[in-house]
Amino acid sequence: MNIRTAAAVILAAAVAACGQLLGAGGGLQPGQPVNGTLEVSETKSDQNNAVADTFQLNGRQGEQYTLTLTSEAFDAYLYVRGPGSLSQDNDDDGSGSYNSRLNITFPENGVAQVYVTSFSRNAVGAYQLLVERTGEATPNVANNTTPGQAPPIAAQQLAGELAPGDQQLGSGEYLDTFPLQGVAGQQVEITLSSQQFDTYVAISGPGGFQQYNDDDTENNTRNSRLVATLPANGEYTVHVTSYAAGETGAYQLNVAPTSTTTASGALAGGDAQSFTAGQTMNGELAQGDTTLNSGEFIDTFSFQGQAGQRVTIDMRSTAVDPYLILLAPSGAQEDNDDASSSDRNARIETTLAESGQYRIGATSYQPGERGAYVVTLQQGAAPQVSANNSARRVFAVMVGISDYPGSGNDLPLTAEDARKLQQALARQGTLAPESVTLIDAQATRAGLRQAFQRVAAAAGPDDLFLFFYSGHGNQVRGQVSATEPDGKDETIEMVDGSITDDELNQLFQQVRAQTSLLVLDSCFSGGFARDVVSRPGVMGLFSSEEDLTSSVAEKFQAGGFLSHFIQTGLEGGADENRDRVITAGELGAYVRREFAREERIAASTQEGQSNYQFPVVERGAVQVDAPILGLGRT
Repeated sequence: MNIRTAAAVILAAAVAACGQLLGAGGGLQPGQPVNGTLEVSETKSDQNNAVADTFQLNGRQGEQYTLTLTSEAFDAYLYVRGPGSLSQDNDDDGSGSYNSRLNITFPENGVAQVYVTSFSRNAVGAYQLLVERTGEATPNVANNTTPGQAPPIAAQQLAGELAPGDQQLGSGEYLDTFPLQGVAGQQVEITLSSQQFDTYVAISGPGGFQQYNDDDTENNTRNSRLVATLPANGEYTVHVTSYAAGETGAYQLNVAPTSTTTASGALAGGDAQSFTAGQTMNGELAQGDTTLNSGEFIDTFSFQGQAGQRVTIDMRSTAVDPYLILLAPSGAQEDNDDASSSDRNARIETTLAESGQYRIGATSYQPGERGAYVVTLQQGAAPQVSANNSARRVFAVMVGISDYPGSGNDLPLTAEDARKLQQALARQGTLAPESVTLIDAQATRAGLRQAFQRVAAAAGPDDLFLFFYSGHGNQVRGQVSATEPDGKDETIEMVDGSITDDELNQLFQQVRAQTSLLVLDSCFSGGFARDVVSRPGVMGLFSSEEDLTSSVAEKFQAGGFLSHFIQTGLEGGADENRDRVITAGELGAYVRREFAREERIAASTQEGQSNYQFPVVERGAVQVDAPILGLGRT
């Protein structure tokens, strides 16, 4: 996804990160014809509801291409969407035939979606698609146009002018763009200044990455400044525009490397004081410490941990608002701001998912805070739980929706997520026969309520109640309250309407099982934690934070990353100490670790702000060592 304006930014971000994808046909290479066939079983086009094949074309700013679609079986129709303002359609190529031809120019770096379809909704048959490059890209801002071979970014200063004749955004602002070749992990500072207009700068790149800035509030100016860590090798685009429509004038753009770092970068490298169990460390956040991109000072400690160990880390201070970070050997990261609502101290309690050297980051909640603190470390033995005492039955309501009403709102593989989980639990012999699986058209609001009533009534106090959902999620305007400080309610989307976080909490009131497991793989799902996990005995696992989208896990042939990890975890992957019992701590640690292996999964807010997808694991009152599932005998 690349930077777009107004509603287009929000729509593009939500569609890309929530996985609303048409059937993909792969990447296109100039000069290499592609032979394909439209079939009635394929995904419908959101253009005219005809069957369609979709291909990707990677291009750089200024590159020109000619796309030719020929077929003797149907009236060819070709259209291209993105990146940036790229949007073109063609029915006939003007030669008197029913073939289609498009000439396109990439307005910015990125991946364009090429749709092969027909003018008639029901037409099918063979076709050939040919892409030819007819124009070269514009020069790179860092004087490097070779993908994947950029040196560390050197300081660059460019002078330019916004003026009539420049590319213009839909909301009226003029726009200049500059390509920038980047390498994963590079940190770059971009500043934009002008004496003639209120500046606005942004950067976009691979995997939906985007950051932007209006005013440099740190220096109290209308100039723009942003610091970004580039998530991947590839082409990036720096966007120069104005805050208000129609503003013009000269500007100065500076691109330079930075000396700050990310939390994981600070913890993974450099010196660290060695910790032993029961030890107390005194430290001080001060000028000269390693500084994070966001402005906080950070100190680093290390200790040796064993898989299955119970660990408690506390950070206390009266001078700063403590913030703790724990980095596992694999790179999995766990954070904590406040240990309780009664004070500002921080605590991480977890069961270690792997053996090796762990890093502790002691930092502050706010940038620039300085002062003394104390960190303590407690390590226990691995939990010993009997499988015979945890061979509980699983009473499950599992929902997977791929086929939503309308032509452009479907999701790939999400219905399969529910089917696969049902099959996995059935193979283990733990799935109670009263369990219900709702797929696509079955997944109505009334159907969900009936399933909850039936399954909750059957589950006893020694059983596990599981509610699993994979599909669309949304945020809607609500009332500001203690459980909704942002004034937004989160929803899961059934085929005939929404179920809000408050409504799901009411459904859980029927459950009398000893432990309930809530698993939501949907956009903005983390917002359900405050409403539902507040109930005793409920543990929640959510695919993303409450204001961020969730992505499709195509690499695993799954509708979502959390869905895949829950399935593999409950099949035994989460059983770290191999005692044939999966505890709450083990399941949470497994999900966090597996997400960390995927590194940067792009996510965005409804407002178009960009970040990465991280799971939310909330145990509530469910203890770390509480058994979730017994795997039975080998």
